[in-house]
Amino acid sequence: MVKQPDKEILLVRHGETDYNRKGIVQGRGVNSELNARGIAQARAFFEHYKAQQFDHIFTSTLIRTQQTMAPFAEAGYQLLQHAGLDEIDWGHHEGKGGDPKLVEEYLRITTRWKEGFWEDKIPGGESPLELQLRQRDFLDTVLVKHEKHILICSHGRAIRSMLCTMLNLPLSKMDEFPHTNLSVYKLHQIGNEFKLVGFNDIEHLRALDSAH
Repeated sequence: MVKQPDKEILLVRHGETDYNRKGIVQGRGVNSELNARGIAQARAFFEHYKAQQFDHIFTSTLIRTQQTMAPFAEAGYQLLQHAGLDEIDWGHHEGKGGDPKLVEEYLRITTRWKEGFWEDKIPGGESPLELQLRQRDFLDTVLVKHEKHILICSHGRAIRSMLCTMLNLPLSKMDEFPHTNLSVYKLHQIGNEFKLVGFNDIEHLRALDSAH
């Protein structure tokens, strides 16, 4: 007999912003809003999952995650914000894009992370270890509660880091978890262990994408 999970968790990236479309770095310090496509993605996600009951819905403190979950709020859910779900701080890269020197610096720092140097960071920014520390506060104080169905809306790099933490993987594995705007990772928790049962799912966006 298959053991039922103690918890089912949907970990979702926010919808598209104009910064995403233009390839401009957002990070924790740029509080951008969803564009028209991002709002449509949020609605498509809601329509796909509205029949599922969630005990709690969590967002970061940044408006793009709150707008992504806004259809659930309109349906009567309370959105709970937690700073542990905020995106990594990209330092002096935030608000910029397309500069070859910044791209080179980004590739250098992410390569260092893959090599295990998780204390490294963009000048003025945040290291993966610092990000993970914020996330552990969320995981240790929120997910230890007994609610069964949880929906979390966060950010690209933050989701990669959180998946490593939940699956007990080193942070050097972060880039093995791709993401697009409003893609979904699904996890089951049984006891103290998490199991990944849904990988970067965008099925709920198929109809939206086919209309473009």
